[in-house]
Amino acid sequence: MAAHLSYGRVNLNVLREAVRRELREFLDKCAGSKAIVWDEYLTGPFGLIAQYSLLKVNELFGFSNKCCFLCSEDRRGPTRDFHILFVPRRSLLCEQRLKDLGVLGSFIHREEYSLDLIPFDGDLLSMESECAFKECYLEGDQTSLYHAAKGLMTLQALYGTIPQIFGKGECARQVANMMIRMKREFTGSQNSIFPVFDNLLLLDRNVDLLTPLATQLTYEGLIDEIYGIQNSYVKLPPEKFAPKKQGDGGKDLPTEAKKLQLNSAEELYAEIRDKNFNAVGSVLSKKAKIISAAFEERHNAKTVGEIKQFVSQLPHMQAARGSLANHTSIAELIKDVTTSEDFFDKLTVEQEFMSGIDTDKVNNYIEDCIAQKHSLIKVLRLVCLQSVCNSGLKQKVLDYYKREILQTYGYEHILTLHNLEKAGLLKPQTGGRNNYPTIRKTLRLWMDDVNEQNPTDISYVYSGYAPLSVRLAQLLSRPGWRSIEEVLRILPGPHFEERQPLPTGLQKKRQPGENRVTLVFFLGGVTFAEIAALRFLSQLEDGGTEYVIATTKLMNGTSWIEALMEKPF
Repeated sequence: MAAHLSYGRVNLNVLREAVRRELREFLDKCAGSKAIVWDEYLTGPFGLIAQYSLLKVNELFGFSNKCCFLCSEDRRGPTRDFHILFVPRRSLLCEQRLKDLGVLGSFIHREEYSLDLIPFDGDLLSMESECAFKECYLEGDQTSLYHAAKGLMTLQALYGTIPQIFGKGECARQVANMMIRMKREFTGSQNSIFPVFDNLLLLDRNVDLLTPLATQLTYEGLIDEIYGIQNSYVKLPPEKFAPKKQGDGGKDLPTEAKKLQLNSAEELYAEIRDKNFNAVGSVLSKKAKIISAAFEERHNAKTVGEIKQFVSQLPHMQAARGSLANHTSIAELIKDVTTSEDFFDKLTVEQEFMSGIDTDKVNNYIEDCIAQKHSLIKVLRLVCLQSVCNSGLKQKVLDYYKREILQTYGYEHILTLHNLEKAGLLKPQTGGRNNYPTIRKTLRLWMDDVNEQNPTDISYVYSGYAPLSVRLAQLLSRPGWRSIEEVLRILPGPHFEERQPLPTGLQKKRQPGENRVTLVFFLGGVTFAEIAALRFLSQLEDGGTEYVIATTKLMNGTSWIEALMEKPF
């Protein structure tokens, strides 16, 4: 049992156990010992719901980029049966290809496994659908929206009907419509589970294109920005984690990357993950003193009982010391980056754009980055950020940037620029009107006085900028969206509210002081900084709402732009 999934208001272990049970049922259909051939991409998500030991098979892992299938061996002889499991759905194209190759009939079981929402933490679910944003906004493919609706129906089957659905954006509207249709088509008995969630908020990523482009400044956000977190794991340079031995002179340093799991099961990580990076050092320093003092207690243990008590606490203390050493090393690695001149210059430009300074002309820093051939993704993130903060660029400025990028990085990137334009990230300003200042002022997206150590507002996650998406969630909770009707009309897509009637006896009577539980579903991806901001709101004493976050993909600005880039042939 993954204990960290049951810490929050919603016990996500219930979902994890349900998907594990479904997987076991399929494996039980395949008699005998089994060898599993995985699609490499699936090993990460599957590791979050079912450790390989759970599969109860003779484990022989191979990798294939085309399909994932099982092979079971009859104990009476060398004959093998083949089975195929499609994740998350059966594909007619794949089946046709197998038929063309003459092997489709070889599979005894051909089934699909709907792994729609994967529990990542006690308040976090993700579909890990890499191309969801590109499919929805560039290709007009609604497959990922269907799986989002299906995942939400699964949640309702386990946690009760969600009484109120709010949404903003075209994709949000479509998911809500799919859910309503699925509920209507479901002919089974009424859901008799007492509802755990009070509200569902569906948010399109294109309602807030700005937030993922900015550099995240929380501890977890910076780990993701610099090293990339994949399925709760991060790979780090090994040098900082090598045990220091006297007289070693730095010989025989490890060459394999240090792989660490990052989730709230680790006490220290749960405490610092959502803090602004500038506040992490003091926490680590305080922890070091506490742990040191705890180890010193051994000198005061005189009686057998006291010694026994100290020994019983030793495993926990050693784990805490190991955790502290790891996070001190990670903080040092991050500090090497954040104290560099280039990081400071980039952050300064980002914050100028987000506060509305010089967004309408060619930026000198971006020019220099192109001239020095800095990473193309870095350049694209900055240019797109400027475009979004200016409601599009003047045609002359846009043409200049495009020309410089193509001449420096290659004309094959013309398709990438086209994709960014189609997604609304890099576009000409239409009508000569910049709506961003209105949105910024009304929603208080920029705060000049930010307390990074003891924050009072969500803007601490970007040291001044409050994520637009999270501000919408905050204002929905209190005082409601009617107070920001004008801004909602400026932002893309419709906003709506739907009510799902509950059977008699299941209406919730809230106790005094009891918080509402809102599920916020980001269609198109979410960043760790936005997650941190929602957790901050959940912890406010007078907030009145606790949040659970779901998304099509956990992402950052780099992985987002990468997914939109056309790979040269």
